[in-house]
Amino acid sequence: MPSVGSEIPAHLVVMGGIIMATSERRVPTMEEVRGYLTQRRNWGRWGDKGSAGAINMIDDEKRLKATQLVSKGRAVSLSRPFPVEPGPENPRPAQQFLTVWERPNNSGAAVDYYGIMYHGTSTTHIDALCHVWDENGMWDGREPKETLTFSGAKYGTVDQWSDGILTRGVFLDVPKHRGEPYVTMDRPVHGWELEDIAKEEGITLEPGDAVIVYSGRDAYARDHDGVWAGAGADRAGLHTSCMPFIRDNDVSLLVWDMMDASPNDYGLSWGVHLVIAAYGVALVDNCLLEPLANVCAEEGRYEFMLTINPLVVPGGTGSPANPIAVF
Repeated sequence: MPSVGSEIPAHLVVMGGIIMATSERRVPTMEEVRGYLTQRRNWGRWGDKGSAGAINMIDDEKRLKATQLVSKGRAVSLSRPFPVEPGPENPRPAQQFLTVWERPNNSGAAVDYYGIMYHGTSTTHIDALCHVWDENGMWDGREPKETLTFSGAKYGTVDQWSDGILTRGVFLDVPKHRGEPYVTMDRPVHGWELEDIAKEEGITLEPGDAVIVYSGRDAYARDHDGVWAGAGADRAGLHTSCMPFIRDNDVSLLVWDMMDASPNDYGLSWGVHLVIAAYGVALVDNCLLEPLANVCAEEGRYEFMLTINPLVVPGGTGSPANPIAVF
């Protein structure tokens, strides 16, 4: 992995706090990264609607425009199966208990119980804005000790999106761009690479978009004993230099399969997850994106309508989710 401040040959990109000349691109310094998290944050931007964060950019007009992307009705799920099997990526398996109720006249019913710790690296889920914070505070400058209670959070909670999320989805295919099956530890995804991919695909990003970054997690797992990342393990993914890309383009949601590269160059708890606390951007973690990559290639298009409907959990820090792309 390139070290902080190291140079990478490339052509012109100017983006956020990263200075990139026509002959080079470089990994941002620690000072620049601090600027991403303080000088460019969205705190206070949406006033009394701030608890919903960047989802505020998805208004009626944005939703209507997204529906116009549907021409075939072809739908693709981005969700992994319910993770009931234990494994390196799933140290706390979900629970599913089935009960059969017998009724008169040879009738009956089957009911089941679900129990899940969905944050982590196995379950497809959406992170609410109260999920993570750093030394600067939680989203919108809230204090964790004042915001988090035993009965749930008081601000930036998942029920702020109880009407569902429907917007334009933009698919950025990193393996296709690189001509390689997946992202590796020594080559994380950088922000300027996302810019390049969007240009290659003919995509112009718009405020309120959901950006879906495909890094080839499942292909990686097939070549590494079925594992992408164990609990607390090193893992491939997105570099901290992706944060200005998210901020500059007014992204509402980041949807991804590999998530943050770990460890990062800066000693941060998360290399990209802090866009939640700084920018109010929702994250949809652990998505199954290989089928969507195949459909995008078949359809020859990388934009579509995306829908996500979190559970309505007052005070919740997130929710399991089943994102659906519709072409």
